[in-house]
Amino acid sequence: MARTAGFLTLVFSSLAHTFSHLFTLLYATVVLVLEKEWGMGYDTLFALSIPMSVLFGAAALPAGWLGDRWSASGAMALFFVGVGGCSVLAGLSDTPLALGLSLAGIGLFAAIYHPVGIPWLVRNATNRGRALGINGVFGSAGTAGAALVAGFLADLYGWRAAFILPGAVCLVVAAGFIWARQAGLLLDRAEDAVPQPAPQKGDIWRVFWVMSATMLCTGLIYQATAFALPKVFDERLSGFFHDSVLGIGGMVTIVYTCSALTQLLGGELADRYSLRGVYATVQWLQIPVIIGAMMTIHPALVGVAALMVSLNVAGQPAENSLLAKYTPPRWRGRAFGAKFVLTLGVSSLGVAVIPVIYRLTGTLDMLFVLLAAAAACAGIFALLLPRDGRSQSAAAADAAQPAAAE
Repeated sequence: MARTAGFLTLVFSSLAHTFSHLFTLLYATVVLVLEKEWGMGYDTLFALSIPMSVLFGAAALPAGWLGDRWSASGAMALFFVGVGGCSVLAGLSDTPLALGLSLAGIGLFAAIYHPVGIPWLVRNATNRGRALGINGVFGSAGTAGAALVAGFLADLYGWRAAFILPGAVCLVVAAGFIWARQAGLLLDRAEDAVPQPAPQKGDIWRVFWVMSATMLCTGLIYQATAFALPKVFDERLSGFFHDSVLGIGGMVTIVYTCSALTQLLGGELADRYSLRGVYATVQWLQIPVIIGAMMTIHPALVGVAALMVSLNVAGQPAENSLLAKYTPPRWRGRAFGAKFVLTLGVSSLGVAVIPVIYRLTGTLDMLFVLLAAAAACAGIFALLLPRDGRSQSAAAADAAQPAAAE
């Protein structure tokens, strides 16, 4: 039963990770269609998504509290039903107000996943880094698929289908999840399946304050890139695809599909090497690549953007492992909630600045300067983390080998 529950936890947590990113990014491509259909400016229409972006992060802390105090699996059921239902409502909207409210609902319910689903996965995982790496691939798949799904459905069936059909799929998964929960196939563990040594109290507070800064920076880079990339490709590369929304969405999908696999690599590195070393290295490597993306006006931009996003997400398994390592299990939902308030809520300021930069300059070039500065700040703060040698998972595996031999 425990093995089945662990597998199903990975399956449903990974699907939820896909949905959390896919549904919050559908509008970033749909807005390109609405510019023509509703006859409104990009900056005005894009502003409708800002409440969604803010709630996606700001609601993470109460969602984490709900998962800790009530039930992780119960909160996850609420996630699936809420996101799917609000997406269908977005597709049925006839006014900017109705659409904005539906998008805000998507952000509110999508906020449940990260502070609830990731700790739920960590508690049930026997190999933490690998599980987080696999889960991260599904999250990147959601980001990758959003532009392609939205572009494909909008081109073939209209922009409403880009919300209604994915919403219906999410509701079907919700039904399966609720059935599995009622059948007792999913567990709400109070402690980790594989116990970990307790961290020192001084290290807990040190990691909390340092990672508050690094996570704010990494979240800003991820959020701003995900929302801005369709418009950047539209400006620089649309001529290569005859101004097709599907073509633009396809390029964004290529970027995030290529980057998805780097989370598997990041997960394996997090299991084998110093979490601090892995985490700091990827922050510094981002800087020259972001500058390169700013200077590239050529189809090669797709490859540069893929490398840029790959480096950003490759550090996620190490980041989540660090947070789990230095947080007691009973507080983990709230800790991850605080993380995603920073990475998805406060960092949504990076999303809010997109229409401002575009209005002032007519391009998004200056956004890349902001992202490079954020990567530099993250690299500096990451060096202040405690030295951990090899990762905790690797150390635990080594410790288990003599016992197995006996």
